[in-house]
Amino acid sequence: MNSTITSTQIIQASLRKRYAKERRFRFFGLLSILISFAFLIVLLFTIISKGLPAFQQTYIKLDVTIDETILGVTKDSEHNALYSASYNKVIKQTLTTMFPDASGRKQKRALKNLVSSSAAYDLRDAVVADPSLLGTTQSFWFLAKDDVDVFMKGKIDRSLPETERRIKDYQLSWIDALLAEDRLEKRFNTVLFTAGDSREPEQAGMKGAIMGSLYTMIITLLISFPIAVASAAYLEEFAPQNNRWVDIIEININNLAAVPSIVFGLLGLAVYINFFGVPRSTPLLGGLVLALMTLPTIIIASRAAIKAVPPSIKEAAVGLGASPVQTLFHHTLPLAMPGILTGTIIGMAQALGETAPLLMIGMVAFVAEVPQGFLDPATVMPVQVYLWSDSPERAFTERTSAAIMILLAFLVVMNLLAIMLRKKFERRW
Repeated sequence: MNSTITSTQIIQASLRKRYAKERRFRFFGLLSILISFAFLIVLLFTIISKGLPAFQQTYIKLDVTIDETILGVTKDSEHNALYSASYNKVIKQTLTTMFPDASGRKQKRALKNLVSSSAAYDLRDAVVADPSLLGTTQSFWFLAKDDVDVFMKGKIDRSLPETERRIKDYQLSWIDALLAEDRLEKRFNTVLFTAGDSREPEQAGMKGAIMGSLYTMIITLLISFPIAVASAAYLEEFAPQNNRWVDIIEININNLAAVPSIVFGLLGLAVYINFFGVPRSTPLLGGLVLALMTLPTIIIASRAAIKAVPPSIKEAAVGLGASPVQTLFHHTLPLAMPGILTGTIIGMAQALGETAPLLMIGMVAFVAEVPQGFLDPATVMPVQVYLWSDSPERAFTERTSAAIMILLAFLVVMNLLAIMLRKKFERRW
């Protein structure tokens, strides 16, 4: 009896220890998830809180007298004369008229810097489009300079001593006067989505980087997808088993998936640029390099998807007289397509966020123009983030975070697209 009780107690004690270990394991697992989620929330909150102000931009309203004498043109002047006239002088004269108390070269330079340098170009475009504006006074809303924009967003403390802030006391008095007359307001920053890069923060936009990424991803997809699917289909369906060369190819594909991305940049620099002479800093070159990097990922995902197709389907197709190629295209690939597309979009999302290989092939260059094709100089969104994060102007800090938000939005959309395509094809079959 005593031995029976002792054995029962030992078993119960053992069960209690096992259950306690399981509870601790579940607790630490849940704790790990919560910690990871907390870090993710902190990261997203930091990016969003810093990036949201970039989606607004400060504008200044000026009543501009478009003086023909200052411009040296008339309504009957030719297009080239109207285009090349000095509109900066008109903007400067307008500001001097509004604030005649500005004295000395330093204050006059600061007065001119209330308005972005793009104001002259905006005025020029308006006059070229409608020469009848010459000799009249018109109200225009111009982009404010980055320091004014930062101040309007509360990032400059006016209570600090003058020597510790970028905006001086006389500039504050001008800003206060503009605010009192409702000549300063914040609007949605359309420039961020409609302009290319610029040295001036208030004029810098993401359109060039977005179009560069789009062209680069098109080249990457067109090259990597068919090659990767064909390679996976051959290795799974047609390659001889236990073949030395096939084993070497499989090992190298798996190894290439773990190679640092910068190595592919060095390969592109040595092969595509130096040997084949592909133009540097173009979406074509970027797409070729990223296609090499993406190939192993898509091949591995495609092989796994093809392998997951039930053998009974292949056997039934062959039993009904289908050739191996017909079985592949009519049965195996359609059933494997959800997994293939998922792996492809994940690989493309990885390529979209790459920076290192593109730095090696010159896509880090400053490109102000929006690319119009695959051979135009371009940059991509991750490189744009890198460039802006290295800029000294404070206004670029919020634009860096905004660019990260836009990049993350593209990645989320691509992953959602992968899920939708997977579900669509799964319902079909």
